Amino acid sequence: MTAATGSVLVCVCGGIAAYKVCPIVSRLTQRNVPVTVAMTAEAQRFVGAVTFAALSGRCVHTDLWASSDTSDPQHLNLARQSTVILVAPATANMLAKMAHGIADDLVSALLVAAPPRAIVAAPAMNEGMWNNPATQENVLALKQRGVEMIGPESGWQACRTVGLGRMSEPEVILQVLLRRLNATSPA
Repeated sequence: MTAATGSVLVCVCGGIAAYKVCPIVSRLTQRNVPVTVAMTAEAQRFVGAVTFAALSGRCVHTDLWASSDTSDPQHLNLARQSTVILVAPATANMLAKMAHGIADDLVSALLVAAPPRAIVAAPAMNEGMWNNPATQENVLALKQRGVEMIGPESGWQACRTVGLGRMSEPEVILQVLLRRLNATSPA
């Protein structure tokens, strides 16, 4: 496989599937792809920022109000400097924020500042939440704006049911990210 060029911003949201993002960050880093991670407060309840710092070799961003390294607002720089932005797990809450332009934390502010065509979202939620008409309207609106959706898949869910809403496996998501990065590589 040829080396991918570009960088990835990984926006981790608060769902049990946050653990599946760890191997994605690790495998991208092993391919020498610069990976920056931003996390919601809810995501940190499932996987710690120190885990992503160790896997990426970079500072993890968790606070909208933390001082940035430059005179530019941190959330704008993180969004501008990334070739691809992964939202995973893309919860019903984050999909709604993205669809309606709500920017009330670091991750949602990053996503509002980013061009939709740079965003890849991997939804993960309970089947009932996925099938909710509001969620489906939000997903449709995001797709129409150019956000790429990976999944969800059908399978065992943390709520002890089987159904559509399970986040796609890390390898599937990784292949989409690498395809996107390779598409931006100079010929």
